[in-house]
Amino acid sequence: MALQVPDEALALILDAEGLDQPSQWPGGDSGITIGVGYDLGFATADQFEEDWSPFLSSDEINRLKDVIGLAGEKARQRAGEFRDIKIERADAEQVFKERTLPLYSQKTEDAFPGLDQLPAKVQGALVSLVFNRGTKMDGDSRREMRAVQEAVAAGDLQEIANQIRAMKRLWVGKNLDGLLKRRDAEADLVESTIDS
Repeated sequence: MALQVPDEALALILDAEGLDQPSQWPGGDSGITIGVGYDLGFATADQFEEDWSPFLSSDEINRLKDVIGLAGEKARQRAGEFRDIKIERADAEQVFKERTLPLYSQKTEDAFPGLDQLPAKVQGALVSLVFNRGTKMDGDSRREMRAVQEAVAAGDLQEIANQIRAMKRLWVGKNLDGLLKRRDAEADLVESTIDS
């Protein structure tokens, strides 16, 4: 059974991700990013072409294919080449809903066994988390991810919310207020299912 991503969770993800344009490099370890968090640093050429060819010209597709796999400083150096390529919000949301979301729903379900038994808003909150943080579970920066995994298996909704909030320790004081707000919004979404 595919995970459910209710409207509240979809709105949370779309709001947190914004609309990326290829000329505006997001920073950090990101690659050239387009649409709703679609990072070309971590896509394959075939996947990108399949996902975006209905919305971009073949020239734009070919130019952007040239930066597939680049991340960090190498991506930053190339971003300025794409000022003439503009991603439309409606196109970005369609690619996200039809192509990206099913992929990340599956990754989330694989990372958190038993999640499909929990309320839809909990499923959606954790899809948001995985879309932002990925599915890695090793290392100190991932200890809350492991705790969420255990809480999902136990069906402990409050502990899931608590651990999502606990992750904020990673970004406090680092000028990443958007991530702090996103974790709170995800935890709030989980908590909204308790006693309902």
